[in-house]
Amino acid sequence: MTSFPSKRLRRLRVNENIRNLVQEVRLSVNDLVCPIFVEEGLEKKKPVDSMPDIVRLPLSEVSNEVQNISDLKIPAVMLFGIPSQKDEKGTSAFADDGIVQKAVSEIKNNFGNKISIMADVCLCQYTSSGHCGIINDKKIDNDLSIETLTKIAVSQAKVGVDVVSPSAMMDGQVSAIRKGLDDAGFNDVIIMSHSAKHSSSFYSPFRDAAECAPQFGDRKTYQVPFTNPREAMREVEADIEEGVDIVMIKPALSYLDVIAEAKKRFNIPVSAYSVSGEYAMVKAAANQGWIKEDQIINEILSSIKRAGADFIVTYFAKSGAKLISDNS
Repeated sequence: MTSFPSKRLRRLRVNENIRNLVQEVRLSVNDLVCPIFVEEGLEKKKPVDSMPDIVRLPLSEVSNEVQNISDLKIPAVMLFGIPSQKDEKGTSAFADDGIVQKAVSEIKNNFGNKISIMADVCLCQYTSSGHCGIINDKKIDNDLSIETLTKIAVSQAKVGVDVVSPSAMMDGQVSAIRKGLDDAGFNDVIIMSHSAKHSSSFYSPFRDAAECAPQFGDRKTYQVPFTNPREAMREVEADIEEGVDIVMIKPALSYLDVIAEAKKRFNIPVSAYSVSGEYAMVKAAANQGWIKEDQIINEILSSIKRAGADFIVTYFAKSGAKLISDNS
């Protein structure tokens, strides 16, 4: 076997041109999905204190934001709604005039197929309990919850959503939603499930942004323990068996091994969600001058891509797209 001094691996790093030629992982704007928060009854943009540069939008500002995202060549957005009213059954989540339904219609009417629309399918923002499922006898009622999740997905499909993204981690949610969509004639609507959504402290800023912290207990009875990668693979496999089109690993940065294992094991597109806590930590450190923000963003997104994610839902989407454009 040839070794030093005949073999010198540093030859391939001798200058930038050579490094570019042999670069193994390349980020593209097509790898990015940009989340959007839209709040019912809001009159002007409302900053999210724990997520610098992220805002809640009134419906009137949604098209302007999507135009900015589209101008950066980002191919898709993911919508999260904050309703003005919550109740025990989360009925505003599937209302014909719900905030997400209105936002989907607005985007579809103004942009057509120029940008793809993904929408979260969950109940935590809409229930008075703040939980991702319906409470019955002081517990999450899984089967009742998936009926409601199906109503949400169908209501979003009616107004033109391209991808429904169930994130409630209820057993059987994918098969229920697929049947509901197909029965309603929406065979082409894609399901991207948050298949391995872990019970994580990295979600804390999102709960601030979407006003969806649980009012009692926690979500450990339905989200995957971060100590159980085999269980995460069982969740992914179950969603595939139920007919999911794209699986998601969430969060991303502390779960690169799970992303890699899902990519290796299953012949299906794998997405990853670089969540609010990952974003907030970078912004906080950058604001203190402790890190170089652009370099960290590039490294984090590249690591998620390197692990095997086909694309990344990320609050760094716009800044990442600008970096990619500047470096191209």
